[in-house]
Amino acid sequence: MNSETKVLLIGGSAGSISVLFQMLPEINTDIHFPIIIILHRKSYPKSSLSQLFETMTSLNVIEVEDKTEIAEGNIYLVPADYHLLFENENTISLDASEKVNYSRPSIDVTFESAARTFNNSVTAILLSGASQDGVEGLKNIKQHGGKVAIQDPNSAEVDYMPRHALEQLPDIIQLQPPQMAQFINNLK
Repeated sequence: MNSETKVLLIGGSAGSISVLFQMLPEINTDIHFPIIIILHRKSYPKSSLSQLFETMTSLNVIEVEDKTEIAEGNIYLVPADYHLLFENENTISLDASEKVNYSRPSIDVTFESAARTFNNSVTAILLSGASQDGVEGLKNIKQHGGKVAIQDPNSAEVDYMPRHALEQLPDIIQLQPPQMAQFINNLK
């Protein structure tokens, strides 16, 4: 039996932005955990993705800086070119070490760090994408007793990432994009 969710992780790559655009407006403002979004994206001097997300939700959207204190009811976006690690349940840090699965940020790195920090109190959703990044992290979270879900591969713009996760974890929860916010809102 899973315990209460203390952090929600959402990882994605190619095709995941449109899913987030559908999901974010529907997330309740009274959620009792922070949401961390890890996206494969190119580094631009002036990224406006966090501002774009802010227009879609009443929750605070914060682009992570090193040593950020996290709080419930906020959405944290991992910046391009950094891995996100949990120092403890309240503080996250950025790391510029080598790419993992050809990616920085790596979804696996953040998922695995969260599993070590939160054990069975972490929930993770893996969205559309063209790499296998995130799959090992999902397995790690599940081994620690956390809750894991994927975007239904049949609904993904690029199905490789969720399909690979489904092959590795055949009993994983599969969500259509319109179901994701409800899944998040129902987390205890």
